[in-house]
Amino acid sequence: MELSRLVCAFLLAACCCCRRAAGVPGEAEQPEPELVEVEVGGTALLKCGPSHSQGNFGHVDWFSVHKEKPTLIFRVHQGLGQSQPGEYQHRLSLQDKGTTLALAHITPHDERIFLCQGKRPQSQEHRIQLRVYKAPEEPSIQVNAVGISVNSQEPEEVATCVGRNGYPVPQVIWYKNGRPLKEEKNRVHIQSSQIVESSGLYTLQSVLKAQLVKEDKDAQFYCELNYRLPSGNHMKESKEVTVPVFYPAEKVWLEVEPVGMLKEGDRVEIRCLADGNPPPHFSISKQNLSTREMEEETTDDNGILVLEPAQKEHSGVYECHGLDLETTTSLQSDQQELLVNYVSDVRVRPAAPESQEGSSLTLTCEAESNQAIEFQWLREKTGKLLQKGPVLQLYNLKREEGGGYRCVASVPSVPGLNRTQLVNVAVFGSPWMTVKERKVWVKENTVLNLSCEASGHPRPTISWNVDGMASEQDQDPQSVLSILNVLVTPELLETGAECVASNSLGKNTTIIFLELDSNRTTGLSTSTVSPHAKANSTSTEKKLPEPESKGVVIVAVTVCILVLAVLGAVLYFFYKKGKLPCGRSGKQEMERNTSI
Repeated sequence: MELSRLVCAFLLAACCCCRRAAGVPGEAEQPEPELVEVEVGGTALLKCGPSHSQGNFGHVDWFSVHKEKPTLIFRVHQGLGQSQPGEYQHRLSLQDKGTTLALAHITPHDERIFLCQGKRPQSQEHRIQLRVYKAPEEPSIQVNAVGISVNSQEPEEVATCVGRNGYPVPQVIWYKNGRPLKEEKNRVHIQSSQIVESSGLYTLQSVLKAQLVKEDKDAQFYCELNYRLPSGNHMKESKEVTVPVFYPAEKVWLEVEPVGMLKEGDRVEIRCLADGNPPPHFSISKQNLSTREMEEETTDDNGILVLEPAQKEHSGVYECHGLDLETTTSLQSDQQELLVNYVSDVRVRPAAPESQEGSSLTLTCEAESNQAIEFQWLREKTGKLLQKGPVLQLYNLKREEGGGYRCVASVPSVPGLNRTQLVNVAVFGSPWMTVKERKVWVKENTVLNLSCEASGHPRPTISWNVDGMASEQDQDPQSVLSILNVLVTPELLETGAECVASNSLGKNTTIIFLELDSNRTTGLSTSTVSPHAKANSTSTEKKLPEPESKGVVIVAVTVCILVLAVLGAVLYFFYKKGKLPCGRSGKQEMERNTSI
């Protein structure tokens, strides 16, 4: 047995020596190949070993080894290179005085062993392992938009990650909320596959499957591609996605908007909420105060009960019912009381107050509310605050104190909650004219609107002394405005217009003067009288004298002419008598008198 082993060892050694002597490339035992790394599209520089001298490169053969089969691709003879026919024929060139073979336009198919073999002075070979790299594109991620139920008995697809055109195949890592996921039986499964493109690049597809729980409803998932380049290790991340998670509701509750104190007139929304996804079918019920039974309310398409405007009748006890259509489980919320604060039935006593001038009057305001009320009295004309409290005392009434008074009932604890009531105080008296006289500049044969306003109690009626179309407008319960539409005629210019306001206690007038002036545009010139004077004036005033501006000018010119005529006559008289020194003789006479 020992002899046979020795014989076999001798024959094997002899065979190896024969192979080396024959110079067959790749057959002899060789050290590890030299590693050269390059990116797709770049140029690989293949050196035929650093230990060779310059003389060794005069005759070199380059081989491409594919599936352990060497193929001659380039030959160097006497320092000159020549490509051999084949796939590398147009991509090879010599550099560095023939010591380096450059392979351009690298593709993934070029990842293999290259071998150079020198012929003289003795056969030597050098092996080079070419590694090719290509960074993948930015990874894309597609989430399962249908969603995953927590009741699923096995892992469901969460998302798919795709990394295109990388080389070699990148590694994928899945993350949830920033933490890497690992394979876990019946919980997490990652299934990856790759496709080789015609370019030799890889497209990676990785599917994450997981069994999710309710707490994963907001979980952020993403994938990471790890790959290598000649410069080192790199990685790219996809965007984060959230997968819909379906889980049954465990409780339902009511929510009311707006939050806080509610008041009549508000828009109030009552909605049901649940902690399930999708939410169950909701219904809202309100307790009947008479029967104490819960009765279903009508909601909109979204299951929301809208109270607009909210009223005090909407106050009461509400509750929500939720029905899970998948599990047919019914849930009921806690009862919640809704309170709509209100102020209503604001009224003033007496409702139609009347009083004689100089008398006193008491107004009392009342209202209803579920909260404490504050009262204020305001003058309607001016908005001035007159008094706080439900009672307003008016002493020694004057005619101008008649009109509107407003009671404001408000709830300080509920901002914006108030109601008002307006009451008109009537002070007995004969008609009271707003304007006593008025002058109007007009043009003849034009249509004119004349107005006249009066007040009093009882409410006065207005009549005109000229023909025209009259219309009346009520300003308030004691006031009336009359508008007369007339044509300006010579007769109207002569007589003017007069409106008469009358009631059971007397009458009063307003006189309107019309003046023709073709040089002026039509306008109004109003003469007003103080309220006290107007209140006590019940007789018609005389027609005011019209201004005589043109006559004044003529008189002034005439007077000036007369004065000049008299002055000229006096001067002429003195001149004839010789009393007025003029000319040369006058000058000599003056000099003579001066010398004396």
